[in-house]
Amino acid sequence: MSKDAKNVPALRFKGYSDAWEKRKLTELSKNKIGGGTPSTKVLDFWNGKLPWLQSSDINESNNYSVKPQKFISLQALKHSAAKRVPANSIAVVTRVGVGKLALIEYDYSTSQDFLSFSSLNWSALFSVNLLTLIMTQMSRESQGTSIKGVTKSELLAKKVRIPISLKEQEKLGILMKSINDLIAATQDKIDALEQAKKALLQRLFDQSWRLKGYSDPWEKRKLGEVATITMGQSPDSKNYTLNPQDHILVQGNADIKNGWVEPRVWTTQITKIAKKGSVLLSVRAPVGEVSKTAFDVVLGRGVASVGQTDFLYQYLITLKISGFWLRYSTGSTFDSINSSDIKEAIIFLPKKNEQDRIAKTLNCIDNLIAATQSRLSSLELLKKYLLQDLFIS
Repeated sequence: MSKDAKNVPALRFKGYSDAWEKRKLTELSKNKIGGGTPSTKVLDFWNGKLPWLQSSDINESNNYSVKPQKFISLQALKHSAAKRVPANSIAVVTRVGVGKLALIEYDYSTSQDFLSFSSLNWSALFSVNLLTLIMTQMSRESQGTSIKGVTKSELLAKKVRIPISLKEQEKLGILMKSINDLIAATQDKIDALEQAKKALLQRLFDQSWRLKGYSDPWEKRKLGEVATITMGQSPDSKNYTLNPQDHILVQGNADIKNGWVEPRVWTTQITKIAKKGSVLLSVRAPVGEVSKTAFDVVLGRGVASVGQTDFLYQYLITLKISGFWLRYSTGSTFDSINSSDIKEAIIFLPKKNEQDRIAKTLNCIDNLIAATQSRLSSLELLKKYLLQDLFIS
């Protein structure tokens, strides 16, 4: 790469060709404002209307979304290190939660974990994305033991490159904001679908809602009567391999996430196998997590195979949400449930054709959630690569 090439991004808007200028980050704004925490012993400090931000209020994946949980008074500003930061400033977390940041459109104050850039000299939308790229790099490099972070002097001395043209800055900022808005809208859609499914699960399985054409009472059964229960047991570690052609070991709740099995280690030992499509139940803390296998797996400790039907899979999700298994959970070190409790657990089943209709309805929602989640992942990847290619770090 030539010397000049280092001063221009990999991607560029048409009509712009000038090299970017090297600046120190301190030039980003006229004012840099720290924060502080008013005494929690003085209740009058915490009954005001000025948002007081903590790291947890900042959405790590959304630079324009802040949900303040606490508000302070004018008295708190007078008697603490907390300061009022004017609207349209950028709040950057430099200590606990280092790397989080947001462009905030209203007056606010922060804890001491923040540094805010106020009275910006560069385009606000451009700056928040440039800072995102810089803070991602600096957070990886940050040193510390219990608290990792970057110092104010380190951050302000950071050298960056920016477009000379304010119009180019604004175009970059607007593009990245549109991607961010798509990501936020997609996440909102996922949240709404998950809430809809949760409500539907509750109504269908407590029978307050019935699908049209079905009115027969559900039959009381033991789980072990309607499903083959197989408890996991870890194979000998000498049989572990790295060959993906061998069986994947599923062991404990760590392998059951978001309804699918996460590969852990392969084993050549043929022991207790759950076939593709089997429903898995976590029987060790936290108990009740549910998954399905996308391939044949070896059942390790802390996992049980519970049949193969889609209806049963959805039913077990309902039991997890309701905390059903907690009544059986025992153990001094960690919670667990045993095979006899699983087999004796009482459930209520409709007739087979109603089971199939319920499972099909819920599977449709699952498929829609998965497709939307895939879209979200693609958008997040697009944002990552655009930050790398449209900006110079």
